[in-house]
Amino acid sequence: MKKNWLPQLMKLLENMNEEKFTYNNILLNKGDITGKKITLKNKNINDFAKDYLWRTDPELATLDASYPLEMSFKSFIKAYKSEIKKSEKNTARFSIFSNDDKHIGNSMFYNINHFSKSMELGIMIGDKNYWGKGYGSDTVKTMIDHIFSETDFGKIYLHTLKWNVRAKFSFKKSGFAKIREVSRDGKQFIYMEISKNPI
Repeated sequence: MKKNWLPQLMKLLENMNEEKFTYNNILLNKGDITGKKITLKNKNINDFAKDYLWRTDPELATLDASYPLEMSFKSFIKAYKSEIKKSEKNTARFSIFSNDDKHIGNSMFYNINHFSKSMELGIMIGDKNYWGKGYGSDTVKTMIDHIFSETDFGKIYLHTLKWNVRAKFSFKKSGFAKIREVSRDGKQFIYMEISKNPI
């Protein structure tokens, strides 16, 4: 990620005169969610510059089992806003802020199923200065604690790349158990889950 891009993107965003962006996060009806090291906040258009930098970073894309974006920032803003609004009913997106109020990553619950009371978890610490310092683990723990204490959902699951040993260790430490291996789009994943009331 080129560090000098961020102020330029923020300036461009300011000059775009974007219409007000309001995201209805279905899991943030009581305000921000606070952990020991992080706070989960609602998505804000001011976060989009960093989101763009992270989505265009090859290393982060590899860890996310995807490909780096190849589009202009202006095109990204339009597509991202549409993507977020379109999935409001079954996805809850968060911006991860450190305790020093710095946007360091994103997380989400998606595939929210109100019948099976289950949802899938995704997380990315985009700011590499915060890697290996417990911010990812605290984010996952904070998300789990919120769902199991504040909602009636009973299962959270995820898919992590088979070769990503650090991620697998972190998820296992947070209470997730390996269930099976999954092959998807030519990539090998480990399916893990955690239940509020394990059998």
